This record gives sequence, structure tokens and C-alpha cells, in this order.
Amino acid sequence: MLTSIVGINWGDEGKGRMVDLLSEEQDIVVRYQGGNNAGHTVINERGKFVLNLLPSGILRPEVVCVMGNGMAIDLEHLDKESARLREGGIEISPKNLKISDRAILTLPYHVQLDCLEEERLAGEKYGSTRRGIAPVYGDKYMKKAIRAGDLLDLDYLAKRLKGIVAYKTLTIEGVYKAEPLDYEALLAWLKKYAEIFRDYIVDTGVYLTEAVKAGKRIMFEAQLGALRDIDFGIYPYTSSSSTIAAYGPIGAGIPGVKLDRVVGVMKAYSTCVGEGPFTAEWFGDEAEELRAAGGEYGAATGRPRRVGPFDVVASRYGCRVQGADEIALTKTDVISYMKKIPICVAYDVNGKLTTDFPTGEALNIAKPVIEYVDGWNCDITKCRTKEDLPKEVLAYVKKLEELVECKIKYVSVGAEREAYVTMY
Repeated sequence: MLTSIVGINWGDEGKGRMVDLLSEEQDIVVRYQGGNNAGHTVINERGKFVLNLLPSGILRPEVVCVMGNGMAIDLEHLDKESARLREGGIEISPKNLKISDRAILTLPYHVQLDCLEEERLAGEKYGSTRRGIAPVYGDKYMKKAIRAGDLLDLDYLAKRLKGIVAYKTLTIEGVYKAEPLDYEALLAWLKKYAEIFRDYIVDTGVYLTEAVKAGKRIMFEAQLGALRDIDFGIYPYTSSSSTIAAYGPIGAGIPGVKLDRVVGVMKAYSTCVGEGPFTAEWFGDEAEELRAAGGEYGAATGRPRRVGPFDVVASRYGCRVQGADEIALTKTDVISYMKKIPICVAYDVNGKLTTDFPTGEALNIAKPVIEYVDGWNCDITKCRTKEDLPKEVLAYVKKLEELVECKIKYVSVGAEREAYVTMY
């Protein structure tokens, strides 16, 4: 069984929590794209963990985790993240973590270039997390990236790095008027982390192919959501990789296999970190009340998330491009304080109503069309069965199912691992 867990919206939907929950049924969990520019927060019996690079399955000792070829890996960040988890009693070793030899590496100069470009853009910036993601993916397609497998041959690594440093220095000095790169310092940085991670680096394509043949249960874990996908998201305010479920096998190293199940994750309301159009956005006291109720601050950056009511137009689109078979609805408990719950059911674009998710300037000027349903105004955090849920919650879930055209299987009613209801 090959399962993918993906975000339906702008990211931060609660995927890490769902991967942690559903990884109990898995043998292997794979991160197949992205870098440390977003985070998954997981709360379980061992405590609270924020994961930026490591797959969420790392919190289960019986699960093997894979960092696929579609990722961009900052080894310094990975080393620190691993150390924090080990302090919390989590095992991280070559036994339960494997890094693709084809994964590209985020180097210090990628972070530097990311910051320099955002500062140059000033008021027109893309909202980068300044973790070097766009520059390193740019280098991947320019064939100027260092890959994890290069760390296994230090002579080849040194030769390749020299040419890349000469190339990158042209931009850093010529465009941004910054200091030239220090080749020896960069080589020392790479050698340091080569020593730490050498035994983790493998051909994950071979490993996963054998796992598929053996009938292993594999879960593909995405970062961010459909609306941050480089092709199908709110371009140019997107990530630089593909967050779509269909990319999972490619970014894992087994492009020839097909997914059996896609679980989409969306919140019971809308949130967004970063720049770009966000049609249903709230402001002022109304926004702050929802933000405070949901603890809506970015796991990777700490930035306050933009918030608003559930957006049907964006969510139905997200379900479609993700090919979602079923939905996990998270943070349903957060909106328990609302007497009437707003839902954005359509967009008004220059006076014309649409339920299709637009792009370009049409999305920039779209205005939300809001309808209201009854709230439940009670604590639902102790509910564990469908029969425990108030009728208003059931009505809300059913309405969202009908509007996004996808069944909702899981309803989260709290942050803890066990705080959820299975609907069918």
C-alpha cells in the first residue's frame, strides 16, 4: 500500500500530526520534496516536536524514514534538528534514517543569496523564509548543485565545488556587491557534514524498489500545500518544488510506482504564511481572535499566520490537483467559540461570481462571498466517536464534504495524537 499525505491549501494544515497518527500503520515514511522552509509540529506522549527536514515518521521507532531525491537538504540544520530530537529520546541513526544520494544540498551561500534577493525586492518580495530554497532549486536546474552522494567522494566534491564557487561568485560580487565566496571554508563545511552523515547516504531508489517488491507499507509525506506548488500554486508566491501527491514517487526515487491512496489535509478554517493572494483573509480583532485560538504562528519561522474562514473555492481546487481520495479536517475544535461559522463559498471577480480557482490578476482582485452556518459553542476536545460530536459539527463537516466534493474521514478535535474522530 502506497499512501500520500498532502496539504490541500497554503500549507500549515496539520500534515505532520496526520503523518504521525497514520504512520502507526506504515513501515516506511518518505519526505519527497522541499527543505527546512516549513515545519510540522507534532504533539505526542513524548512531548512537542517541530520537524523541518526529518519525516514525521521519525517519532515512531519501528518506522524507517527516507529523505528523497526531491528534497533540498541543509546538513547543518539537519544536524541540529537531529540533536534536538535525540535530546527528546528519539533515535536517529542509519538504521531508521536514509538520505538519497541524489538529494540536493542547501549550502550557506544559498541562504545568503535568498536573503540578498528578498532585500533587493523590498516591497515586492515573495515572502521567502530565507532558508535558501529558491536559490538551491535554481541551481539544481542549472546543473550547479551539490548532491548528497557527492559527499562520498571528497576528491570529486572538491573539484566540483571549485567550479561552482567561481560561478556563484560572479552573482554574489557582480549583482549584489557582496564579498566573494570562501572556497576553503565551504569545502571544510561540506567535509564536516560528510563525516557526520556519510553512513546515512544511500540509493533510496534501490531501497524503496525492494520495499515495494516486499509489500512494505510506504507513506509519502509532503511539505506545504497545493497552493504553494511551483506549477499549480499561487505563482510566483509559491515554493520552488512540487508539493503535489503525484510527484511523491518521483521525489522519493521510485517514479515508476503508482499511489494507492491520497489523504488530503485541510483546516476547519483558512491559514496562510507568507506573501501572495489570500482571498478570504480576515484583519483586525476578528483575525487576532482566531489566530490566538488556533495558535497560528509558523512552525519554521514563528511568523503570525494570516487567517480567515474556510475557503471552498481554494479547497475544492486543492482536492482536485492533489487527487485526494479522502480528507483529514484539522483544528475543528478551534472554531468552537464562534456562534455563526463563516464559509467562503465563491469569489467575486469584477462583479462576476465564480467557484473556479483563478490565477494571475483575477486572483489578486477576487473578493470572498460568505455564507454562515450554526456553530456548536461547546468543548469538543474530548470527543472520540462520531456519536460524541454535536449535530452542528456533523452538519458543518457534511457541508464541507459536499462543497469540496471529497469525503472527510478524519476530524481532529485537539492537538494530541489521540484527539480525533474517524467518520467512516
